[in-house]
Amino acid sequence: MKYSFTCCGHENVTARHKTTLEFTKDNELSLKGDCIVGVKADFSLKGIKSFIKSLGNNRKITITIETIKNGYNNKNFNEIKNDENSNKRITNNKNNNTAIEKNKVKKNTAENKIIEKINAEINPGFDSDMEMVIRKSDFADKRTFAIKADKAACEFNAGLVNFLKDGNAAIEVCFEEHY
Repeated sequence: MKYSFTCCGHENVTARHKTTLEFTKDNELSLKGDCIVGVKADFSLKGIKSFIKSLGNNRKITITIETIKNGYNNKNFNEIKNDENSNKRITNNKNNNTAIEKNKVKKNTAENKIIEKINAEINPGFDSDMEMVIRKSDFADKRTFAIKADKAACEFNAGLVNFLKDGNAAIEVCFEEHY
């Protein structure tokens, strides 16, 4: 089973938090919310609980974040490729897809999208209908959707963060079982 929802970017997205990332249903975001990477999230607590139940004893999931609105332009992508501070390995294949491998970010020039993947472990006690927190640690409370994530907000690709700083930008977030 898969579960997906959409949310929007916001001009105050900074994605600087070192241990978490968050999606919220709130419309606004202050600069203090450095873990929040999406606002106006349309997830359903009932749908998420159904997804969690469908996992049975397997708690491992993959979270995929994909840009869906306000296309990601090649100029910004070329700036990422040429970023001297970046230690990401970039490869091209015959289909003109580009993968930034260290952060598991893929950019498909044909579809003009960025895709970011995160592996984590589900928190069966998740019970928030307003916000969804994904943590690198194993701390869990009712706002914590997943723990032991292999990535936090500060580890997102710079191009995705810039995309999310646009209030008209939108992303799809998809959860699926990871074996």
